[in-house]
Amino acid sequence: MAGELVELLREGLLTGLLALAPILVVGLGVGTLAGLVQSATGVHEPLLGLVPRLVAMAATILLVLPWVVERLADLFRDCMIGP
Repeated sequence: MAGELVELLREGLLTGLLALAPILVVGLGVGTLAGLVQSATGVHEPLLGLVPRLVAMAATILLVLPWVVERLADLFRDCMIGP
């Protein structure tokens, strides 16, 4: 019983990490590009880094939402049915 619980916890953490990874990677990439542009132009306005990052992350959420829901449904199904 304890082994199954540990396996279920591991699968839940892995699924959560995989669900968040695309959003975080896009946010990191866009934030880095915005920082480079701000450094190159000398304009250090906080909104110039925040707005593109938020838009890119929102678009990524909309794009990966079906995949994330499918993964979470699979995890829920595995939890209810069992091994």
